[in-house]
Amino acid sequence: MSALIVTQAVYDALRAHGEETYPHECCGALLGRPNANGWSVTEAIRAGNTRTDSAYNRYHIAPIELVRIQRSARGKGLEIVGFYHSHPDHPARWSETDFAEAHWLGCSYVITTVAKGKSTVTNSFLLAGRNEEEKRFEDQPIEIEH
Repeated sequence: MSALIVTQAVYDALRAHGEETYPHECCGALLGRPNANGWSVTEAIRAGNTRTDSAYNRYHIAPIELVRIQRSARGKGLEIVGFYHSHPDHPARWSETDFAEAHWLGCSYVITTVAKGKSTVTNSFLLAGRNEEEKRFEDQPIEIEH
């Protein structure tokens, strides 16, 4: 099984982002490189949650911001290897909406529970499959590099 390898600083940063935006969902992109076992993440880039209808349980990254993040990553020799968001007072498991709105096959989707303003559980899910019709989330272990 492929693992998501993140630095301690990235892990701490994405969890802190969820605490700062509580009770709304935070969101962002994970930059890194492929490795023999999955992805090595070197940066977490914060993005604005453009959802205005239900930001407490949904997120959306504006396409123009995503393009900016992707260009910045390429300039650093990195690529978008995944995304992260928080679930305020909700388990760190993907929702039907998370699944429906996930389209980056081969990327990791990291979700952190923020319970009463404090990050608790963080899980990662790999969006596997060859195409949109076959896509599925697979549990993905997170390995933290110190």
